[in-house]
Amino acid sequence: MSGTIKLKAKAADGAVEVKALIEHPMETGQRKDKKTGELVPAHYITEVVVTAADKTVMTANCAVRFQNPYLAFNYTGKAGDKIKLSWKDNKGESDSAETDAA
Repeated sequence: MSGTIKLKAKAADGAVEVKALIEHPMETGQRKDKKTGELVPAHYITEVVVTAADKTVMTANCAVRFQNPYLAFNYTGKAGDKIKLSWKDNKGESDSAETDAA
């Protein structure tokens, strides 16, 4: 999957607010296809890692399975920090995006 992440980071008063929207189906494996009646195979993000200035500032092992998950958090940082968000899913797919804290 390519181009699945919208990533923004804004610095103010010694903190950086990171916001991300990840495009992903997040199927639990428990929903039935309405046309076939068959279960839709599980397909969900298992891990999200965010680094800033080459240091890990957030790691999430995903348990909630909402389609197109939104993530927001703050860390102690400054404008100009290079932020990188990466995700992996249960099918071995992954993606990442980078931005600079404004």
